[in-house]
Amino acid sequence: MASWNVNGLRACMGKGFMNFLDNDFDIIGLQETKMHPDQADYSFPGYLQYWNSAEKKGYSGTLVLTKKEPLTVTYGMGIPEHDKEGRIIALELDKFFYINVYTPNSQRGLLRLPYRMEWEDAFRSYLNAFPKPVVVCGDLNVAHKEIDLTHPKPNVKNAGFTPEERAKMTELLASGYIDTFRHLYPDKKEAYSWWSYMGQARDRNVGWRIDYFLVSESLGSKIKEATIHPQVFGSDHCPVGLMLEDC
Repeated sequence: MASWNVNGLRACMGKGFMNFLDNDFDIIGLQETKMHPDQADYSFPGYLQYWNSAEKKGYSGTLVLTKKEPLTVTYGMGIPEHDKEGRIIALELDKFFYINVYTPNSQRGLLRLPYRMEWEDAFRSYLNAFPKPVVVCGDLNVAHKEIDLTHPKPNVKNAGFTPEERAKMTELLASGYIDTFRHLYPDKKEAYSWWSYMGQARDRNVGWRIDYFLVSESLGSKIKEATIHPQVFGSDHCPVGLMLEDC
């Protein structure tokens, strides 16, 4: 499985996205597609497509590409105030639900932090209601621990590393989920999935790990590998991956 915030799918298509598809994933979750399906003039051979686009064109949006037809597909949390921006797609597979999510950014000056706190509580309740284990992938817009970004102390009051956002991530994990990458690599440093476009941050690997695969604790024994792919370009984020056994 793979997950990637493409920061505009049309732009990413021109920067090698189809080469990434050659890796032959079973299922891929994309975030920040910034488009509606009727704007796509290309196809993804071998994959079924499930889109959830924001009401506002050119903003947010998610897409799941899967080789296996899901049992069911749902969009959003079922809460109108949270479902206008195309941020969630859930596919029911045989043994688990695959949830692709693009968590709202708290924005510069933390203007959207109060809304973000409401979203976090609603999303946690939404996940905990599924009748099967879940695999959650996406841009969660938070670096959970100091090890997850290059410069933690100067960023404590910035979106993505506030105490409030980090506490919500801690609360989510405590409710029964595993951060798959940290599960396998608890002490691995300089492992990032997002870099600013400014100051040659990516070249210098001055980054943040804000893209995740989380799984229900009951799937912990199935985790075979969790990966980050900084060598894949096309966005200010890179893809992250997960391999589960017997699923």
